[in-house]
Amino acid sequence: MLGFFSSKPDHPLADPKEAKRVCAALPGREPAGAIDEATALLESLAGVEGFKPEQRLALILQLDEAAIAPARRLGREYVSVRLTKTQEQGLWLANRDYWSTLIAALEDNLRRFDANEKGAEAMKPLLPLLYVRLLHAARQRLKWEQFRYGPVDNALWQLMGRIYLAAAGTRQADRELELYPGGGIATTAEGEYLKALVFHASSMDNLLPIEIELAEYLIAHFLPRFVFTAEVRPDNVYWVDAAKPMPPARLARAPELSPTLRFFNSIPAVEAVDQVRSRIGRDGRVPADVNLGGQYAFEAVLPVLDHLAMCWSPKPPMRTHTRHRVKSRLTVIHGIAELHRQILEGGGCMECEAWVVDDVSLGGIGAKVPLGANDWIRIGALIGLQPEGGGNWLVGMVRRFARDSESVGSVGIETLSKSPRAIVADAGGLQTEGILLDAPQQGESVRVSLPAASWEDGVSLLFSLDGARVRLFPEIALETSSDMVIGRYFVQSVD
Repeated sequence: MLGFFSSKPDHPLADPKEAKRVCAALPGREPAGAIDEATALLESLAGVEGFKPEQRLALILQLDEAAIAPARRLGREYVSVRLTKTQEQGLWLANRDYWSTLIAALEDNLRRFDANEKGAEAMKPLLPLLYVRLLHAARQRLKWEQFRYGPVDNALWQLMGRIYLAAAGTRQADRELELYPGGGIATTAEGEYLKALVFHASSMDNLLPIEIELAEYLIAHFLPRFVFTAEVRPDNVYWVDAAKPMPPARLARAPELSPTLRFFNSIPAVEAVDQVRSRIGRDGRVPADVNLGGQYAFEAVLPVLDHLAMCWSPKPPMRTHTRHRVKSRLTVIHGIAELHRQILEGGGCMECEAWVVDDVSLGGIGAKVPLGANDWIRIGALIGLQPEGGGNWLVGMVRRFARDSESVGSVGIETLSKSPRAIVADAGGLQTEGILLDAPQQGESVRVSLPAASWEDGVSLLFSLDGARVRLFPEIALETSSDMVIGRYFVQSVD
């Protein structure tokens, strides 16, 4: 790409040899340092004049090619490595900023072409690749925003829709290209746009980051089974107006007709999910032709497949219980240790937070939560709840989380127990504090929440409760996180 350089702007990458050296070194560098350098170089290119339009675009595309390997490694690290809060925030910012900077650099080149700047016509051969790379970068920005559960600026949807319509207007939307050299991944502008639409339609706000990553790969796998069309058809499930700053929505009723309306039918994709699920059930492993970007146990993949099938179904998922709108305060604590202390001792609560209830049902609560520097909220977080005016604690788990803004979020909480008991158990000679979620009846099973390190297969819990001696034998870990486990135990005796 760089062999046709003739002018020499005041920039280190204006020298083809230096540009080649820098781009060749980036993939082998430590990923965080490589991404930081790529971000800085992209920013500097945008501010330097003197490049021919095709030179600037060629350099940006080559930097993108050099940075994709470290960017993917950082993505895997973010979802699979246990990080401190500071590390997690730093990694998220580095990746979000890289994709934002790449989008700005590519969009600037497209603006120059559309404005017919002097020499911009020379970019025309690279235009199909520019469309695809820009949509891919926007998709990655969308994914990183979702890792933090939003909010997603509607301007991102406006951008993706505009780029797709531009590609369609030049009859380039369905032109198949290799996304990156040597990657073996063929894609189109339409395909990249559809991946973003399906990603949003897949309701990621109740998935963990690792599940979001798996969902992205599964969407790519099942994408050929989606029907994307401008036609109004009875089997359409979702719609979007590509000219408006809006994400896709379910087709509950026909939208106002417009030439920029697009629809997609997800029914064949649901059938394909069922087929893959059947193969996993038969073979006990993820099929080799399903590329997930790494090796995953089928037990980790099945819940994501089920979630996608539910979201893509032509019938929207129904709530198990009717929700009632209310406005009340909710006192919240998190973590087993603080919950154990409050149930056992009561009194002052230094770690309590005040949330505002939006709705309630038999199965849970929806609430607005304040977000701050010490944000701990995660899908799967165990929390204690004390409704306004109540004296007892409930135990719940965060099942859905979305950021409405930088300071306010929305959560969906599943109620796990309305009458939890704090216990101090003997676990193979070790004293263990836990939360008993169910009343123990001999011969039945109960759920117990414990610190993550306290769960051991084959190790019973022995504790006193209301004057009786209770012995529980572990059956299966139902929920696990970095700091706690909810196990199901068989009640061997209550004496």
